[in-house]
Amino acid sequence: MRKITAIEAQKRNPNRVNIYLDDQFAFGLSRIVAAWLQLGQIISEEKIAAMLEEDAREVALQKALHYLSYRARSLNEVRKNLEKHEMPEAVIQNTLERLQNAGLLNDHDFARTWVENRNTFRPRGRRALRMELRQKGLTESVIESTLEEATDEESLALEAARKQLRKLQGLEWLDFRKKLGGFLSRRGFPYEVIAAVIRQVWQEEHPSGGNHTLEEDET
Repeated sequence: MRKITAIEAQKRNPNRVNIYLDDQFAFGLSRIVAAWLQLGQIISEEKIAAMLEEDAREVALQKALHYLSYRARSLNEVRKNLEKHEMPEAVIQNTLERLQNAGLLNDHDFARTWVENRNTFRPRGRRALRMELRQKGLTESVIESTLEEATDEESLALEAARKQLRKLQGLEWLDFRKKLGGFLSRRGFPYEVIAAVIRQVWQEEHPSGGNHTLEEDET
């Protein structure tokens, strides 16, 4: 059994306190975990172990909440972040479950938000979106269901192409086709969509410029 002889606020982190047992520093705890402790209290080794375990869970939760404060994250991103801080697996799993139960971590919502933001600010095709979502650690079922409900590739490609037009002003057909085609390909759009969009955008900009198609020989 050990006796609590001092409880002192940490200088660098006011949300944590230092616990002294038998006049010697023993460990630090979050204020939440240490709230029930009192000077002179006698505690067992089992209670100490339980407090340290609870403190580890609280530290992990606060790190995860801080990580989530910048932007939405996938479950895998939060897991990797906690692993980087060398949190035990049981603590990581507990943290992920708490965040999911609180509605703060949901891969379906994350995927929809990611795709919606891409569609709004940097339109790209399913191939590119699929690659990005895989990099975030999402399952194939989440990825496919999200892409099915949230992407109209031809409309997105047309929007992306129109945003790019100012960089293509004054180009002849072959250069226009090459540059815009490369741009749309890098954005992950399929060949048939690229061909249709290039043709449509060119004709919008050059109503009397002929019916060019992506398949024409470069002659």
